[in-house]
Amino acid sequence: MKLYFSPGACSLASHIALLEAGLPFEAVQVGRDKKAANGEDYWTVTAKGYVPALRLDDGSVLTEGTAILPYIADQKPAAKLAPPAGTLARYRMQEWLGYFNSEVHKAYGPFFTPGATDAAKEAAAANLGKKFDYVEKTLGDGPFLLGEQFSVADAYAFVILGWSRMVGIDLGKWPHLKAYHERIGVRANVVAAMKAEGLVK
Repeated sequence: MKLYFSPGACSLASHIALLEAGLPFEAVQVGRDKKAANGEDYWTVTAKGYVPALRLDDGSVLTEGTAILPYIADQKPAAKLAPPAGTLARYRMQEWLGYFNSEVHKAYGPFFTPGATDAAKEAAAANLGKKFDYVEKTLGDGPFLLGEQFSVADAYAFVILGWSRMVGIDLGKWPHLKAYHERIGVRANVVAAMKAEGLVK
């Protein structure tokens, strides 16, 4: 498999998941100019133009992190990165993936939009705070979103929560959330993925 990524983008979650699953893959960095490090024009990989994209061994391409993450988990069930299909726990994982994708991820938009006003960013920060309130309350003292077992939903949550530092939001206001983020951040495969993307030394 071949994972197309941009350092620190949401594709980092797929990078983490692949390492956690122990699956063989090639990581290919995509630049802002949509040129891949291997010389490919990224627009020929996916007409969507954004990461992540996962080229499967048969040559087909899967896009959207919320599709790629469960796919990776299902390739290595023994890694327990997702509950079994058909169980309520599986749908809880999908629920978290959906929440972080549509509610939290997108709420950062004004911070990454050229020309966004300070007022728009302040409103976005307030909106994110409400999302963090919900996760803080729901997570409680639990080690992971689904309880005792790390899942691909945690990989995604880790990346999205990590953006808070980039935009000046202090996770310390949400102690459970901060502890959760720190707990995931020291996992060996998380550190390895971040090193591979040049995010940490």
